[in-house]
Amino acid sequence: MRITPLDIQQKQFATRFRGFDMEEVDSFLELIREEMEELLRENANLREEARRFEKQLKEYKNIEVTLRDTLVKTQEMVEEYKSTAIKDAELIKKEAELKADEIVKGAQERVVKIHEDITDLKGIRRHFKEEVRRLIESHLGMLEFDKEREKEIPDEV
Repeated sequence: MRITPLDIQQKQFATRFRGFDMEEVDSFLELIREEMEELLRENANLREEARRFEKQLKEYKNIEVTLRDTLVKTQEMVEEYKSTAIKDAELIKKEAELKADEIVKGAQERVVKIHEDITDLKGIRRHFKEEVRRLIESHLGMLEFDKEREKEIPDEV
């Protein structure tokens, strides 16, 4: 059974011959009642404060769980971004290598074509020189022939 301050205040003691001083007992009981009321108020306040702290603790635990989840998700995202960045970098590198190979191949083909053109032009130049030489020789031959004829034909005028 729990004793309340009201129980203390209403408690009556039987008196006997040569018993306790009733005023002293009453004042002591009043003091105990007041102390008990104060303790009960303090206890109620502490319980209320404990409930608030428990509620706050639950909120902090929820925040902690949320932060932990956020941290884990952030780490997963970072790893995913990192992985994606590495894959993208490898893809870009491979594309650049392929493009470089194409450029080199194109340049080599152009070099071959230029060498072929040079060879063709050298052949054309040689042929042109031969034609010019034949033409000059042919004209020289005609000039010689003309000169010979002029020697054979006296000037008639």
